[in-house]
Amino acid sequence: MLSVEELLNMLSDLESDRIERTVSENKTDKFSEAICAFSNDFPNHKQPGYLIIGAEDKTGKLAGLNISDKLLTSLAAIRNNGQILPQPSLTIQKYSLPEGEVAVVEVFPSPFPPVRYQGNVWIRVGPSKAIANEAEELRLIEKRTANTRTFDVSPVFNSTLADINIELFKLTYLPNAIDADTLASNHREIKQQLASLRLYDLVYDCPTYAGILLLGNNPKFYMPGAYVQYVLFSGDSMDSDVLNEVEFSGDLLSTMRQLDLFVKNNIEERPVRVSALKELMTRSYPFRAIRELLNNAVMHRNYESNAPVKFYEFSDRIEISNPGGLYGSARPDNFPHQNDYRNPIIAEALKIMGYVNKFNRGIATAQAELKANGNPPAEFIFDLPLHFSVTLRKMVAV
Repeated sequence: MLSVEELLNMLSDLESDRIERTVSENKTDKFSEAICAFSNDFPNHKQPGYLIIGAEDKTGKLAGLNISDKLLTSLAAIRNNGQILPQPSLTIQKYSLPEGEVAVVEVFPSPFPPVRYQGNVWIRVGPSKAIANEAEELRLIEKRTANTRTFDVSPVFNSTLADINIELFKLTYLPNAIDADTLASNHREIKQQLASLRLYDLVYDCPTYAGILLLGNNPKFYMPGAYVQYVLFSGDSMDSDVLNEVEFSGDLLSTMRQLDLFVKNNIEERPVRVSALKELMTRSYPFRAIRELLNNAVMHRNYESNAPVKFYEFSDRIEISNPGGLYGSARPDNFPHQNDYRNPIIAEALKIMGYVNKFNRGIATAQAELKANGNPPAEFIFDLPLHFSVTLRKMVAV
């Protein structure tokens, strides 16, 4: 929020189109119109707008008001009452000055304009506001299209830097993402370092979904489906007894390490006779094939879904499925030769950390590993819009 000095400068700036002053304490419509207009950011300042309650509009002088808790509660309710859509992003602060108190509503530009209040699109036109005409509304729609970004690089509103594991970022991710010479000369503050890797949004002053997923202390708080569910069944169907169940959750960098160790230590091995006197322990499924397919599921899944990545082991097969079907230019008729990235920042991070060697090679690698191990080819279900799944059959008996 503003410092007192910044507030005083705003009170005296009578021409700014980022400021609206009023002495009204109960004109909810007027407040909502102003919040809607600042959310639309029609002048494209890419900076917050400010509704200041308790100051004269024409002079900027304080009106000597006492800002009540009732007023602050009423202002906060504007965010959630569904009258302004999409929901605005704002903060509210009370300031006590010698000449009186003021309430300041800081309104952040919406990434999804046009924003409407009771069906009308309000915009700032110079120091005043108005309902957008057709041409102006078209410009807002064009701005929304230009601002369209993938989910993983979008800001996680209401999150803060405290949601990020800074030690994990500094000691693990950053040294892998930035070369040593650049890192040695890097004196930027932590938010700027995160933002340079698209893990933090400086405009909204909060982590991105990629930042929360890769480095978050509790990604499931913001994305309830952000985990991998392993279940071991005694038979060949989900009606059989459950022998083991494990949830892999937390930041993705740690989750991927946990999955690697689990697959190495828990997926069944079996003896294979190589001579009359010698047997070798061979995996029923090659480690690298499972790893590649789990990486794909984590990388390409739809994180807006509350469903987890499912990693189910039956007596005769393994099934891996994830929310979200083929994405973008990837279609049933060109899979697996054509790929696209629903979460390009996550894909980049998995590459940086060595979980992905080459983009668009995971399927081919898994199939080659299965063949070399004596398993049938992986079977894919990729023509459904809501999920993607793959089945690995157990190694053919020798």
